[in-house]
Amino acid sequence: MGGTKKKSIGQADKAQSAQDSAQGSFAKKPEKKTAKEAKLAQQQAKQQALLAPKMEDKQLLKTLAPLKAITVYGAARALGLNAAIAAQTLRTLESKNAIRKVGGYSGHYIYAPVAALGGGQAQQT
Repeated sequence: MGGTKKKSIGQADKAQSAQDSAQGSFAKKPEKKTAKEAKLAQQQAKQQALLAPKMEDKQLLKTLAPLKAITVYGAARALGLNAAIAAQTLRTLESKNAIRKVGGYSGHYIYAPVAALGGGQAQQT
């Protein structure tokens, strides 16, 4: 009625690595190195997501123009950025009259390029 208890994921991983090392001790060292490299790559990706893009305004608009609706989260996905940095980028573009708010509320705004709205200058309301 009893039996052995199912091992947790961590315990199963330890048992698997112990079994692998028993089969060949040379196989374990490269795994640690690749795990370190994977962790380093993950950290670099996080840091990259927290940096403002090093693009000109025209390049940003070319990247954002194909989006059906330019939102903070859509821009974050398209540019590969953190949402806070994408929001900051959109506010910067808005202050330069490159894009304009066309809808939304409570921080969830929808933007459109000024050129797509029919005119080179944004109208002040």
